[in-house]
Amino acid sequence: MRRKKVARLLRKLRAMRRSGPRRDQLLLRLGAAKEEAVSAARFVQAHVPPEGQPVTRENFHVQVDKPKLQKAEAQDGHYLLRSNLVGEKPAVLWERYVQLTHIEAAFKTLKSELGIRPLYHQLEQRVEGHILIAFLAYCLWVIVKNRLQALAPGLTPQAVLEKLATIQMLDVWLPTTDGRNLVMPRYTQPEPDQTILLHHLKLSLPFDANIEKQRLNHNRRALLRKSG
Repeated sequence: MRRKKVARLLRKLRAMRRSGPRRDQLLLRLGAAKEEAVSAARFVQAHVPPEGQPVTRENFHVQVDKPKLQKAEAQDGHYLLRSNLVGEKPAVLWERYVQLTHIEAAFKTLKSELGIRPLYHQLEQRVEGHILIAFLAYCLWVIVKNRLQALAPGLTPQAVLEKLATIQMLDVWLPTTDGRNLVMPRYTQPEPDQTILLHHLKLSLPFDANIEKQRLNHNRRALLRKSG
């Protein structure tokens, strides 16, 4: 288990080395990767370039502290799993037991990162609605986490949410003379680091000014053709 965590951390750091980010971005991603790796991070040494120098493959490299890792493995004990399911294979029993850690991690994410707390509802439909919202929030969390592993290793979903939390969105409702409402979605302009993050994650905000401009030009041309 420890070696898997160390190998996963090495893959993330090597992906950072290939991407060549700026030094300040590298430090943020490096800290997020070590925070996610928890205890495995103490077995990996990362050498970053001094302040003011660009990040290259020559001045940013990582390595495993093999003596420290071997010493930790020598002090490990043995884990014994006892079960009354004698008909199952040991590998299957161990896999099912490990699934418990995934379930515990899911509940931890719901309570800590997502901040979902128990609410006392009196109607059954509200209870089902609360469970549905919690489930959808966790699904989105897992999707963001998987996308980060592929496109931006080293970042955590919590770091992404905190970075994008300052972007505010709203719908502007304008009543028309014929009784209808003109709805115009708007959002605050992202900061440069937020724009880079959205680009790396291949995400786009629901409202795009360029798309809206093209749509207005198309409607204007259609009205001109109709009037002509």
